[in-house]
Amino acid sequence: MNSRKPRGNEPVSNSPMSGQFDSVRMTGSTRGVSSAIVMMLLVTSLVGCSGLSSTTPNARISADQQEINIGETVNFDARESTTPEPTFIDEYRWDFGDGESRDTKQGIVSHTFELAGNHEVEVTVLNDNGEVDRASLTIFVNSPPTIEIEMPTYVRAGETARLDASGSSDPEGASVEFIWDFDLGTDSDGDGEKTNDADSSSSYVDLSIDISGNRTGSVSVIDDKGAMRTEVWSLMVISRTFNVVWEEQHVEFDWSGYLEQGQSYDINHEPGAGARIIQVNATLILARDLLPVMWPEDNFTLSLSVPASGWSTFVSTHHDNFTENASGSLDRGEMNSHPESGYTITADSSDGLVEALLNEPGERFGQGTWYWTITADQCDPDLPVDGVDPDQGNDWELVVEFVILVPRVSEIGV
Repeated sequence: MNSRKPRGNEPVSNSPMSGQFDSVRMTGSTRGVSSAIVMMLLVTSLVGCSGLSSTTPNARISADQQEINIGETVNFDARESTTPEPTFIDEYRWDFGDGESRDTKQGIVSHTFELAGNHEVEVTVLNDNGEVDRASLTIFVNSPPTIEIEMPTYVRAGETARLDASGSSDPEGASVEFIWDFDLGTDSDGDGEKTNDADSSSSYVDLSIDISGNRTGSVSVIDDKGAMRTEVWSLMVISRTFNVVWEEQHVEFDWSGYLEQGQSYDINHEPGAGARIIQVNATLILARDLLPVMWPEDNFTLSLSVPASGWSTFVSTHHDNFTENASGSLDRGEMNSHPESGYTITADSSDGLVEALLNEPGERFGQGTWYWTITADQCDPDLPVDGVDPDQGNDWELVVEFVILVPRVSEIGV
């Protein structure tokens, strides 16, 4: 193998490839290309070491609503967040601004807010390089109204109680509306639900309750954004105390008329209204014939029916001697008991007490309508003239006397 000694200023190379490079002639143009390649390799090396190309993610957040009431839920969406390829989003970290947080792999989440006010909700997006970006929005959580109600703790049955909720207000200063349900045990609107009746929409109500016991109702206060707060109230309704005196009265009814043979006369009346009947005496009296010695007395029948008590009876007139008018009487005593007088009793009202006293079991005999019927069974001639009876009937009079007890009640301890 021939070797050549270097000439003059030629460089000496110890590289095994030096023979190859020696065969390349370096012109001016080839030197420029080599310099460009060197610079490109240098830049590529710097990028790989210093991270000058960005792979930082870009966070985005949205919500289906940004104004809610306490207790409502918001759905958040960060799926529009991006990160440059070849990186990918690895995690979403949520801060709801109310002390609650959550981490998800998916870009959607729901959260229920229980605290009023403005809450800044922030999502932090992380990619697989550990790089992050953040985005946020504000949720306004509306607080419900506050309720202040003034009312008595108890009233007597029949008295009026004022329930006043006009002091209620909205923390955000908006106007409020009212819904009153007067009785949680009654379905006043007939919708099948007892606790949602709207019996009044005023800020206060005057409520009169006639039946003693505990009455429970509610008032709901609603603000301009639909937030509602409900308070249940209870009112004690106490009975009244009455003194009872039974007043004895004698009542008389009188009817009269004229009946010819075969005719009848009907009388209807209600003698026991507002009272307890103790005794009755009814007498039917016929006018005397002109010549009672020559012709027999006329004969009438008095019948009585009291359907409510299942009682019916009758009597016919008769005469004991020619000096007396023909008559017939109906008598009945001890129809009801005679109660003691001057005792006290509790009730919701005086009218209710009177009704209860008059309808006590076993003390209702004689109540309802009494039906009297007077019938002319036989009317003999009085003084025929040419064989014709000028008076084919008779005058009659019915006198009915009752002994009744009227309850007088007076409230005490008012």
